[in-house]
Amino acid sequence: MSNAVRIHHFPKSGHAHRALVFAKLAGIAHEAVFVDLAAGENKTPDFLAMSPNGQVPVLEDGDTVVSDSNAILVYLARKYAPGWMPSDAVGEANVQRWLTLAAGEIAFGSCAARLITVFGAPLDVDFAAATAAKAMQKLEQGLDGRDWLVGDRPTIADVAAYSYTAHAPEGNVSLEPYPNVRAWIARFEALDGFEAMPATAVGLAAE
Repeated sequence: MSNAVRIHHFPKSGHAHRALVFAKLAGIAHEAVFVDLAAGENKTPDFLAMSPNGQVPVLEDGDTVVSDSNAILVYLARKYAPGWMPSDAVGEANVQRWLTLAAGEIAFGSCAARLITVFGAPLDVDFAAATAAKAMQKLEQGLDGRDWLVGDRPTIADVAAYSYTAHAPEGNVSLEPYPNVRAWIARFEALDGFEAMPATAVGLAAE
C-alpha cells in the first residue's frame, strides 16, 4: 500500500470514523494507523508535529498532512473523489453549511453527550442534550422530502454528520423523534463500502 494515504485513527472516535468511512465509501486506497490514546500516543512529539492539538484523525498523503476531520473530507474529495463534493458555488456552500453543523452543534451536542457516557468526560450533560436536540432538529428539517443533505446523492456533508448522529443514543440522545434522520442513517449504512464505527453499550444503546 505504498501509494495509499495514511489515516491515523482511534476506533471509537467519530471524527476519525468520518475519515475512514469516507475513504472506504469513495474507494480511496488507504492505510488505517491505530493511535493508542490510552497510552498517550497522541501526545508524543512525532504525533504532535502532525496534529498540534493531539487529536485524531490525521491524514498523511505523501508530504501533505491534514489534521482536522472535516478538512480531511474536503481534501480527499477534492483530490480523489470529486463526485462527493459539488463543483458549483451553491452546492459547495450548502455542503459547508452542514460541515459547520458537524463542527458546531453536533460536536457540542451528540458528540459531547457520547464523550460523557463512553469516556467519562467532565462535560455539561444538560447543555450537551439541548445542543444535540437543536442539531437533530436541523437535520430532520434538512432531510424533509429528500434522501441526502445536499443534492440528489451523498456528499461529504452526509459523511460529516453521520457518525455522531447514528451513535447519539450512546450519549442518551434518542433518535425516535426524528424519522427523517433515522431513514437517512439507514440509507447511509446501505451504501457500498460502508463500515460501522464500533458501538458501545452505554446510554440508550445499553437498553
